[in-house]
Amino acid sequence: MRTCSGRAVGHRRRMVALLAAAALGAGLLTGCADDGDDPAGASGGGDGSGRTTVTVGVFGVFGYKQAGLYDAYMKLHPDIRIKETSIERNENYYPQLLTHLGSGSGLADIQAVEVANINEVTTTQADKFIDLSKAKGVKKDSFIPWKWAQSTTKDGRTIGLGTDIGPMAICYRKDLFRRAGLPTDRKKVAELWAGDWQKYLDTGERYRKSAPGGTAFVDSAAGVYNAAVSSSAQRYYDTGGNPVYQDSPGVKEAWRIATAAAKGNLTARLQQFQKTWDQAYANGRFATVSCPPWMLGYIKEKAGPKAEDQWDVAAAPRPGNWGGSFLAVPRAGSHTDEAVKLAAWLTAPEQQATLFEKQGSFPSSRAAYELPQVAGAKHPYFGGAPIGALFSAAAEGIPTQVLGPKDSLIHQNITDVGLLQVDQQGKSADEGWKAAVRSIDNALDR
Repeated sequence: MRTCSGRAVGHRRRMVALLAAAALGAGLLTGCADDGDDPAGASGGGDGSGRTTVTVGVFGVFGYKQAGLYDAYMKLHPDIRIKETSIERNENYYPQLLTHLGSGSGLADIQAVEVANINEVTTTQADKFIDLSKAKGVKKDSFIPWKWAQSTTKDGRTIGLGTDIGPMAICYRKDLFRRAGLPTDRKKVAELWAGDWQKYLDTGERYRKSAPGGTAFVDSAAGVYNAAVSSSAQRYYDTGGNPVYQDSPGVKEAWRIATAAAKGNLTARLQQFQKTWDQAYANGRFATVSCPPWMLGYIKEKAGPKAEDQWDVAAAPRPGNWGGSFLAVPRAGSHTDEAVKLAAWLTAPEQQATLFEKQGSFPSSRAAYELPQVAGAKHPYFGGAPIGALFSAAAEGIPTQVLGPKDSLIHQNITDVGLLQVDQQGKSADEGWKAAVRSIDNALDR
């Protein structure tokens, strides 16, 4: 087992190696990726016993091994052996995947693709993957429509089956809300900002006027931006694949909200997934944070036992998504037929529900939302919050987002360059935006 490390900006998988997954009802399950003895693309034939070895290449912790799903599949199919290899960080995994696709060799039978990379893969590498839309056991209607659309080409081929998603909620400290004179019941809290991120800021202003000493309403301007922009259908690209982030209404509004939070002294001026952010959880320095399901375990770990039942979960102002991945089957793999069957089984509703129950990965299969592991899920650390129902409702409301090949790069420069200067260095919103644009243009060679 490798030591967990790494940093994420807007992507669930980079964080999985850090966070303790939210094991529902019984406490916290943790896991880190083992990079394995073989390269991520090593594809074997057998193990000397006559079984076929199907290789799975992932990044971080997908949880299939930890949740016992590989063992369950091999029990159902005694002629199959599954070997997973993982590279800890997607920024190392993805370039290697592109290299292997280019050479047509060194590929695993199943390759994971992160949501930030799925558009580039779908638009530039689709011919190198098997169309899974008509594979046996795959039902399009089982998946959230926008998730299915993300890995589907313009001519209707679906090259990746959705694994998890990251529907947004707002996690909040009931004790701090109470001391600031705000409601603490999760339904009443959600009503404070329902439908509008500006109402979220308005609630922050109410909090600030009566805030307990040394606390802020929200952790960071970047966190506010990420949640707000994730609730917009168009962000950084148009449907023609052209970068439009400078003129995008969704980006402009999210930037306005985030910088207003910073300039209004509503943020704790932190940077997410840094040590100071972790320490702020432990010290109770901020009252709210935008949180997808996978962050619940992280909060529980960093805030610790003393904050149990102080945190709760309410619906976000508008539904948005943070994170998620896909399983794809390269044509150059050694065992494509077996790989297609395994990918279909791993992403079926029953297995997605099991993965949520045991590892906290929220299903992209809408059919899983009716299963008891999801529908009845509550989180004891967060006051018994009905997270299954809450996140299912959020998932259904997420817009089908227009993705582009460099979404991740643009997003990271807006948050880590522009917003960080506004939030931590006192720069104006205009100065921060210009800095972000310069950094993006340099990165895109424009």
